[in-house]
Amino acid sequence: MIADDQELVRTGFCLILRARGIDVVGEAADGAEAVEAVCGLRPDVVLIDIRMPVMDGLEAARRVLARAPECRVIMLTTFDLDQYVYAALAAGASGFLLKDVTPAHLAAAVRLVDTGDALLAPSITRRLVERFASGPLPTRAPAVRAPAAPVPAVHRDLAALTPREHEVLTLLGRGLSNTELARALTLSEATVKTHVARIFAKLSLRDRAQAVVLAYETGIVAPGDRDLSPGAGADR
Repeated sequence: MIADDQELVRTGFCLILRARGIDVVGEAADGAEAVEAVCGLRPDVVLIDIRMPVMDGLEAARRVLARAPECRVIMLTTFDLDQYVYAALAAGASGFLLKDVTPAHLAAAVRLVDTGDALLAPSITRRLVERFASGPLPTRAPAVRAPAAPVPAVHRDLAALTPREHEVLTLLGRGLSNTELARALTLSEATVKTHVARIFAKLSLRDRAQAVVLAYETGIVAPGDRDLSPGAGADR
């Protein structure tokens, strides 16, 4: 589903996605309309513009994910501003795209988040969280009302994790890929993938980007913490 207040944008995105074999089940012209439409249509992925009337995209994303947690949300904007990216992740979004995205990248992004992956690499997520997790969001763009402080993306009880899973989550929070996790912990990649899957299941996390946000917001990773393996944080 596509939520954008510009009809031309919605029409263009619909044509692009349908031409690449992706069904578009509905459209919305503002945030409130998007929330109501999602409840009825139950799309797998929702593209939501950040700047919309009636209800902005960040609030719409929070409400969409509260009502339909199985949905994946990709935020859209014409502004490449870090505070928007962090606010979108804090709202629970799985990705972030500029509206000048190429048709091929748009379709690939929708397919990627539909599989459960995050659209942003963990190392990019880490840099954003380090910048914004401990202080108020900047307000350079008044059309979107940013909260006075970041809204926690997830509230989870880490006591459900085993000591090894806690260690894996800590390294996830530092931006390590599965390959780097395996190297740091002297484990096989298959074992690492099993640990990551169990962490996501126990903590109801959607993807690695949300795991990074959780790691910072629960304090198990702090700004300035360093990765534990050579070359850690590479975008994969």
